[in-house]
Amino acid sequence: MIINSLEKIANTERDVDWGNGKSRRLLIENDKMGYSLTDTVVEAGSASLLEYKNHLEACYCVEGEGEVVDEQTGETHAITPGTMYALDKHDKHWLKASKTMRLVCVFNPPLKGNERHSLGGDSSAY
Repeated sequence: MIINSLEKIANTERDVDWGNGKSRRLLIENDKMGYSLTDTVVEAGSASLLEYKNHLEACYCVEGEGEVVDEQTGETHAITPGTMYALDKHDKHWLKASKTMRLVCVFNPPLKGNERHSLGGDSSAY
């Protein structure tokens, strides 16, 4: 059984500042679950161009508000508590927060734990 908490991983290698917020990695590849689980904070007023070439990701908003914009089509979707979005085609996207957002995110395959975003959209480590 794996038990983890935000308190336990605070200020460790699993507590990653990604430029426009924090990714707190509750499960990573070494935990051998076959996926990663993160508690991610996206800072208010930020806009991040992101693309995950090596992972699929699903995000569930539990706090705050913002939007996700498909870079290819320009289609915009509001993100509020209770909303989920999934990047099922390695979609290049803008993630914008009008109020600080908190997302619960699942990555497949799992993150190794040390990946960092490139806010210009080339998150090749992902």
